[in-house]
Amino acid sequence: MKRHVFPLFLILLLMLSCNREHQPVLVTEKIQYDVNIKSPDPDYDWWIQNLVGPERDKIVSLIMEGVKSGKFKAYDYYYEPLTVKQVNDIIADTVAVKVQRDVPPYDVFDTLMIDKIENRDILRLRFMEEWRVNPATLQFEKIVRGIAPVARRISQTGEVRWQPLFWIFPDDKFAEKLRKSL
Repeated sequence: MKRHVFPLFLILLLMLSCNREHQPVLVTEKIQYDVNIKSPDPDYDWWIQNLVGPERDKIVSLIMEGVKSGKFKAYDYYYEPLTVKQVNDIIADTVAVKVQRDVPPYDVFDTLMIDKIENRDILRLRFMEEWRVNPATLQFEKIVRGIAPVARRISQTGEVRWQPLFWIFPDDKFAEKLRKSL
């Protein structure tokens, strides 16, 4: 019996040392980038920078309904928690504008315009991730730390801009860590 213990111990030791060499190494705790979920170019193959319509609708609805209902906690860009009312204020932006009447005497008057963001306006998701890489295989591990829906907005002059709405952090402790790092 004793003769078999040493080889088994040696094999176990070799397996453990090999596993350590292949452990993922931290590349970055935080990297942020946008992903189009609706293709910006109809000539691309359907799967390039695109989620199929029903899947896109499901993920956007999951995020937006979850935040509006309070199921998911939303944070601003300084990583401060937002209330459901604050989220709804972001989604339905009220803007005071000056408008000129199109009939004489063409006077200018103030009016309030409500610019509501619909789910169909959310065409990108911004991700904040942690990346690790296995140096032996170059296999990456990515952990999503935060998600921000990004809406396509068109100004009155026709200029396209992208508006990140809020962050959702699956781990509240990560949001707290980010807030403390500011």
